[in-house]
Amino acid sequence: MILYGIPTCDTCRKARAALQAEGAEVSFRDLRADPLTAAERAEFLAAFGDKLVNRASTTWRSLSEDERAQDPDALLAAHPTLMKRPVVRSGALLTLGWSAATLDRLLASR
Repeated sequence: MILYGIPTCDTCRKARAALQAEGAEVSFRDLRADPLTAAERAEFLAAFGDKLVNRASTTWRSLSEDERAQDPDALLAAHPTLMKRPVVRSGALLTLGWSAATLDRLLASR
């Protein structure tokens, strides 16, 4: 499994800890150090649409109205931390956000 997020995100830390507690091997991808490629952004946007953009984040609140009007791909390319977190890849399965149901789906996909 690959968990895409940022190390300071509490939700990412909870997700990683929960998956590892269940015995899952999880690699962590720090989006600040290693942003999504254009192909990855396209794949994630196809899977989640504009829900991939975290409109409750500090980064979003710091954007101008003109910047907020950009398409999600351009926003995520310019501001990788705008991505809602975590995104977890387990084989072909992609999940967005974190909940008990997400944990169950990921464990079932192994």
